[in-house]
Amino acid sequence: MTEILIDVTRLLDRRWSDNVPTGIDRVGLEYVRHYAHRASALVRYSGRNLLVTPNHSRVLFKEILNPTRHFKRRVSWILLYAGCQIQHEFGRKNAILFNTGHSGLENPTYLSKLMRQQLKPIFFVHDLIPLHYPEYCRAGEDQHHSKRIHAALNQAHAIVTNSQVTMQHLSQYAQQYQLPLPRVIMAPIAPAKLPGPMKERPIEQNYFVMLGTIESRKNHLLILQIWQRLNRLMGNDAPKLVLIGKRGWECEQVLDLLDRCEQLRQHVIELAKCCDQEVANYLHHAQALLFPSFAEGYGMPLIEAMSLKVPVIASDLPVFREVAKDLPCYLDPIDASGWLKTIIEFNQANSTTRTEQLDKLEKFKLPTWQEHFALVDQMLIGLGNER
Repeated sequence: MTEILIDVTRLLDRRWSDNVPTGIDRVGLEYVRHYAHRASALVRYSGRNLLVTPNHSRVLFKEILNPTRHFKRRVSWILLYAGCQIQHEFGRKNAILFNTGHSGLENPTYLSKLMRQQLKPIFFVHDLIPLHYPEYCRAGEDQHHSKRIHAALNQAHAIVTNSQVTMQHLSQYAQQYQLPLPRVIMAPIAPAKLPGPMKERPIEQNYFVMLGTIESRKNHLLILQIWQRLNRLMGNDAPKLVLIGKRGWECEQVLDLLDRCEQLRQHVIELAKCCDQEVANYLHHAQALLFPSFAEGYGMPLIEAMSLKVPVIASDLPVFREVAKDLPCYLDPIDASGWLKTIIEFNQANSTTRTEQLDKLEKFKLPTWQEHFALVDQMLIGLGNER
């Protein structure tokens, strides 16, 4: 059986800082969950690639999946122990290494060590957004991501993508820069395993939800301007808007509206941090999820809402149509009047469009993690046969 290592550095960093898992993090957590029984952990620490023993990996994986109050003490002790061991090139030649979070790929030292240790890395490429839309990302992120994608194409034993759209973008990038294209598979990802929602509504009156980091790419500005308009049209009868996600970058105008606009304060609820139970509750009772992004690699909130049978109003993006087919109500992300009209309709008790989407949701089959890992495990078998 092929030996498996999982680079859990990003997941440990996120848990250590008590951050709510992002879509990328949730993919990493599922890889830990699926391979924990047979994998060992790799952690990048103090310039070294530390291989954690199988027994300590079990403890580390459990803490990553379900952190306890002893999380930091246990992680510190495990890393101290691993750092004190003599790691003879890992003794893991030809072992598969999963890196599911784009993490470390911009670091030549990390990659050169993987090659020297004769590990076979499999990288999960979630998107090429910083390369296509640098205006929506942190300054310099396009250069960092370019290094990651170059590294993945040059050094990966194989690559997993989440959608045909991402796989196509990756192939086009390799062709544009005359880079090798390793084996690539597309394995759709499933929604997060959210707890069952509670019957009691978190908010008595109607409300809509946006889920994700507040950043310019997510187009919160459009929705806040629409809520200003709703306030003028409907006054106290306007629905609430619930923003679930921490404040991010390149969105000063959005933050100004949230902090200083009196019109919005009585209608907009900002929740920087929610547990999975709270996310499930807010989504389940919402009139709809609003997803007006300019670009997405996949759109985890989209399938999370659909898994809870919640209607979705979304940007007309190719990846959304790939994932959700014709189920959501699609709009141009700059069509403010269209979004306003649709939100007003979905707010009505007798909304035909919303009812039709609810009916479609009952029949829609979402991707599963079982299907995802069936594809990945089949790839591993193929790679093993190539030795």
